Amino acid sequence: MVTYLLKKSYLHKDLKEVNFKDLWNSHGVFTTMWIFGKPAKILFFKQHIKNLIKSLKVYRLKKSNIENNILKLIKMNLSKDKKYNHLLRVAINKNMISISLRKRIKPKLSFNLKLVKHKRTKPEFKNLKYKKILKYLSKMNPSSSDIGLCVNNRLLESGTSNILFVNKGKIYSPINNIYKGITFQFFEKKLGNIIKKNILIKSLNNFEEIILIGSGKGVVSVKSIKKPDWYRKSSKIYRLLSKIYLEAVTNCPRYNG
Repeated sequence: MVTYLLKKSYLHKDLKEVNFKDLWNSHGVFTTMWIFGKPAKILFFKQHIKNLIKSLKVYRLKKSNIENNILKLIKMNLSKDKKYNHLLRVAINKNMISISLRKRIKPKLSFNLKLVKHKRTKPEFKNLKYKKILKYLSKMNPSSSDIGLCVNNRLLESGTSNILFVNKGKIYSPINNIYKGITFQFFEKKLGNIIKKNILIKSLNNFEEIILIGSGKGVVSVKSIKKPDWYRKSSKIYRLLSKIYLEAVTNCPRYNG
């Protein structure tokens, strides 16, 4: 069960607070950021906001002063006295901005994926069309499992994260029908050699490692996938990515509002 620290919604026109709506499945976009520590730090904060504004333009939802309003609402709802380890979600549709904080759950080393036939609507964007995904995730323990989205016998992404595949030290990512999240962009820049390839379900046993990367989960080594049966054979690249990610966390600047 999700534990929320805060849930608030505001109208665009005057930033008046109204009854909270999570905005799932409406025409809109969202971003999820990891906020941690005291004083608070927000990992990749500028990149998240920049990407959110870009998505608003694509969905024709960008209003005057929208970026300033988003920043104002975030600042208004964060405390200098709170020690955070939460996920900060900002969701926006044509009528309102919704902000929520929920406890960040640390994934276990025994993490597994369950493959399902589904592709997100306009997967290249972090839009709010998540009804079917949320239905699956509501029945799962987020600390130990996630769904893997598949179409045409290809594995694309998880319900919450990007997926990387490792074979003989080389790192692969699906070519298309995925959202390249902020964490994915970070590793793509750092590594410079993520190979784009269609990941066929029947070829999964060619990979020694399958790794989830995302704002909510960080870096996660998948232990197993059922149907087809796949089991982790190594953790070498997972350890490398975890080290790189930890450096970014350590060097993350303090949130100044």
